[in-house]
Amino acid sequence: MTIPTLAERLAGRPLALAAPALSALCRSGASETAPVAGAGLTASAAPGPGYAVNGDGIAVVPVFGPMVARGDWLTALLGIADYQAIGAALSDAFADSSVRAVLMEIDSPGGEVGGLFDLVDEIRRLSTETGKPVWAVASEAALSAACAIASAASRIYVTRTGEMGSVGVVALHVDESAADAMAGRRYTLIHAGARKIDGQSHAPLDPAAHAAIQADVDALHGELVAMVARNRGLTPDAIRAMEAAPYRGGAAVEAGLADAIGTTRQALADLARHIGQPSRATRTPKPERRPSAMSEDTSPDPQPPEETPVVIANADAPEPETLPLEAPPTDGGEADTPSDLAEAIRAEFAEIAAIAAQAARLGVTVDAAAALSQGIGADALRRSVLEALATRAEATAVVSTAPTAPATGDSPIIRRARQRAAQNP
Repeated sequence: MTIPTLAERLAGRPLALAAPALSALCRSGASETAPVAGAGLTASAAPGPGYAVNGDGIAVVPVFGPMVARGDWLTALLGIADYQAIGAALSDAFADSSVRAVLMEIDSPGGEVGGLFDLVDEIRRLSTETGKPVWAVASEAALSAACAIASAASRIYVTRTGEMGSVGVVALHVDESAADAMAGRRYTLIHAGARKIDGQSHAPLDPAAHAAIQADVDALHGELVAMVARNRGLTPDAIRAMEAAPYRGGAAVEAGLADAIGTTRQALADLARHIGQPSRATRTPKPERRPSAMSEDTSPDPQPPEETPVVIANADAPEPETLPLEAPPTDGGEADTPSDLAEAIRAEFAEIAAIAAQAARLGVTVDAAAALSQGIGADALRRSVLEALATRAEATAVVSTAPTAPATGDSPIIRRARQRAAQNP
C-alpha cells in the first residue's frame, strides 16, 4: 500500500507556505510512493499541540511544522500540525486559571490558508477577553501562515538565525499529463460546467483556469497582507512591498515583523517580568511560619494557641454618637474637609483591623467593630492584646473599656467627636 504524499493532500489549495517548504512539497509529488517524511518537510520530531505551564504562570504553546486547516490520519502520520488543534490548545491555555500569560513558540514554514484567518482572530479575541497577554518567539522560523499567527501576539521575539516574513500566497498545480503519456495512460474527464475541472492534474493548466486561480491567490494575499499589517501596526503597502521575502534575525526586527532578538528563554524571562510576581492565589502554597506580631520571635509555634478572647464591652457606655461629615476645628486650625475625615476613618479602621488579624493568629479574639464604636484607639487595643497574652494562663478574658481621657495615639476621629460633644452639650 502506498502512502499519499503531502502534495496530493494539498494540491490545488491556496497555501501560505515558504519557498523551501514549497520546493519540498513539489519533490514529494514527484513520486506516487514518496511520503513527506522522505521530502524533509515533516515536523514529526516536534511535540503535538498542547501547552505546558511554568512556575511563573506562563503557558508555552508550540506551533511547529507545516500546518493544515483540519487534521486527519494522514496529517497525524506525517507529523503535521492543524489549526483546529492549535486553537484548542490556546483556548485551553487562556481558560486555565493557573495561566497568567501565553507564549507561542513557533517553528513553522507556514501552511494552508484555509482556517488561518479565523485562528489569528481567535488568538486576539482570547487575549482581549481574558486580559492575559500573548507573546510569540520565532525559534527558528515563523514564515507565511506562521508569521500571521505570530502577528497576533502583542510582542514578538526572533532568534538571531530565525526567519520571519514570506507573507504571500501560492497555489500548486501538478501537470501529470507527460507522465501519463509515458505510462500509456490517457484520462478523459466528463463534466458539466466549463470551470468544473479547472486545475485538474491530468492536463496542462489552460489560460482561463490559470487566471481564475491567480485571482483567488491575489484576493487571499490581500487579506493576509491586511491582517499582518493591522496586527503589527504597519501599512498594507509596507507589507506588500516586502514581496513575500523572508527576513532573518535583526532584519526581521528592522522590517517591523518582530520586536526584539531573543530566544525562548529570553522571551519567557521578559514576559515573567512584564506580568510581575504571581499572586498568592496562583502560587503553590508553601508551609507558613507564623511570627509573633508583638515580638521579634519568628520561631514556629508547635501547638496552636488557646483562644483567648478580648471582650470589648462597656455596659455603662452611652450609645455611640453618629459622627458628622464635618468635624469641628482642632487646636485652632482649619476644619478638616469631608474627604480628609473619610481618609482618617479609613486609616483608623485599617489599623484596628490589622491588630485584630494579628491577634487572631496568636489565639486572641478581638471585636474590631466594638472597639471602633466604643472609641478605643489602636494603642489602647494593642495594650489590651498584650495584657491578654501575658495573663493567658490565669484568665480567659480581658475586659477593656474606653479610657476617660484620650491616650497618646488614640483615634483622631474620636478626639474630634469628643470635642464636638463638649462644644454642643
